[in-house]
Amino acid sequence: MIEIRFGPQVCGELSTSSTREWLVTDGRGGYAMGTVAGLRTRRYHGLLVVAGETPAARKVGLVSLDPAVTLPSGRQVRLGAHEWSSGVVDPRGFELLERFDLTDGVPRWRWRIGDVVIEREIAMAYGRSCVAVVHRLVSGGPVRLDLAAACTWRDAHGERRADGPTPRLEEVAGGAVVEGAYRLAGPGWTPEGQWWLGVRHREEAARGLHPDEDLWYAGRFSGALDEPGAEVSVLAWADDLAEEPPPPTALVEAARRRHRAVVAAAKPDDDVEATLALAADAFVVHTATGPDVVAGYPWFGAWSRDTMTSYEGLFLRTNRGDEGRELLRAYAATLSEGMLANTADTGRVEHNTVDATLWFLHAVHRHVTLTGDTDLAVELLPALEAVVAAHVAGTRYGIGVDPADGLLTQGGPPDVALTWMDARVYGVPVTPRTGKPVEVNALWVNGLAGLAELAELTGRDAGALRAHHARAAAAFRERFPTPAGWLHDVVDAPAPAYPLGGAPHHDDDLLRPNQLLAWSLPYAPLEPDEATLRRVTEGLFTPLGPRSLAPDSPGFVGRHRGGPAERDSGYHQGTVWPWLVGPFVDAYRRAGLPTDDLLVGLEGHLTEYGLGSVSETADGLAPHAATGCPFQAWSVAELLRVRRLRG
Repeated sequence: MIEIRFGPQVCGELSTSSTREWLVTDGRGGYAMGTVAGLRTRRYHGLLVVAGETPAARKVGLVSLDPAVTLPSGRQVRLGAHEWSSGVVDPRGFELLERFDLTDGVPRWRWRIGDVVIEREIAMAYGRSCVAVVHRLVSGGPVRLDLAAACTWRDAHGERRADGPTPRLEEVAGGAVVEGAYRLAGPGWTPEGQWWLGVRHREEAARGLHPDEDLWYAGRFSGALDEPGAEVSVLAWADDLAEEPPPPTALVEAARRRHRAVVAAAKPDDDVEATLALAADAFVVHTATGPDVVAGYPWFGAWSRDTMTSYEGLFLRTNRGDEGRELLRAYAATLSEGMLANTADTGRVEHNTVDATLWFLHAVHRHVTLTGDTDLAVELLPALEAVVAAHVAGTRYGIGVDPADGLLTQGGPPDVALTWMDARVYGVPVTPRTGKPVEVNALWVNGLAGLAELAELTGRDAGALRAHHARAAAAFRERFPTPAGWLHDVVDAPAPAYPLGGAPHHDDDLLRPNQLLAWSLPYAPLEPDEATLRRVTEGLFTPLGPRSLAPDSPGFVGRHRGGPAERDSGYHQGTVWPWLVGPFVDAYRRAGLPTDDLLVGLEGHLTEYGLGSVSETADGLAPHAATGCPFQAWSVAELLRVRRLRG
């Protein structure tokens, strides 16, 4: 894997070290997450964040373990870091960091106080909500180490305050149980019980959200570090509180072994692919219903659109086809009126997307093509053919095949955004894309051809599918090219002066990246040409991937910043989306253009934001600072997929 290591120049500079984030996961949607500096900059940061019935239903438990070292002289040195509502950062333990590294997926810090060097490692048990925090004396000593346990128990999207109920603590052997929800265990437990008021999260302030919360100082663990190699370690876990996990050091070593095995199973060609294979592992989770995909950390759960777009990269290019098969079968069971369920993030099943189902058709076809799993094709084909029939007949939200040309159209209601460009501000879609979106119809054409191939492979009659495909492909080639040299983003859209469903219609020729799918999919309706791709590249491409809108277009937003409404307004109006590098590189390859230099920026990004991973979004204007989730499934999956298709 690539080397991720920072020395004192980065670690000790807060503006740098607090914007590089690490993540370890438990395979269930829970995680531990923070920054190189040790400063919590998000309400989502913590050492034990516990997934609920779904990965999105997370609660923050153990927030931090603040180390304090008592030297032989009696002087105490605090190694933690907190920012307070006053803006003061205290303590400033990051100024004593001499190194941070991320090796085999395990983060490690080294603090130096004169000749005393102490290191910390953090890992989670796989398949269980459990974190191990190991402290080890590397040199010097003897010293005493105290670890102040700052706790809460709240929804990951909120905050808790001292004017509410005090957290319930139950003393148990070697520690305490907090709110009956999770247990702390370690040496020399001493209960304390007081509020730390006004802890500030600077990233939440930057996102226009409430930045402050109060933390409960539950108590501290203490132990002697008499000689190099001595350890003081703490466990925190949820679920079965009576079943104590393995020792912390054993959990750290088990995490390392598992991470190395995950990488080895993926058979990467180089260190970058090894890093991406391990990054992909964080998104593949196992729930009560089987394998699933977390769309992004720290705030997303499972979204079917993201899952199916990511499918080939996360599962097929990492040799996890068996898990993928289970996932596809489970998702097929959510089909209703020809539509795939979209998300469980809202706490209810919703069928409110026009493209997730089409990505599902693509994912099944790629699975069967790359694994030879014809049994799955036989099992799922009736359901997939029913998807086509439902779209031909018409289904929810005005989604259906236009009998005039065989293309797929989507309508209202006006407060629903059905494509991946689904941001809404005050209930109004920013980019409603009503009509016939280009990527939706590229996926439709691709899906029909892929299903016809699967039908023929399994001995079924594909005549009707072939007829639908031929008609839609011919209409696509006629309708979508623009005089400007690229493709319309939407055709047959309601004219701006008319209400939804009114007339006449217009064709939207804004330069957006959705058209890339018309050239990049296995059964894309068009063959790319160099001149067109050069125009698209000039208008959209950045080192971190394509922009969602060209800078010279009306409505372009170059900075994805500010409060929720401001950020949502710019989400698809110029913001860079790294996942689009996948179809971008595919289109270049199909045109016979060189692609070796297209991924350099994203590969460099692996050490800049979410360490070892790829962010959700970035600013459309230079220097294209990363935004959104630091760890995003489809960003990782598409970069990994196109790298593994080289040659």
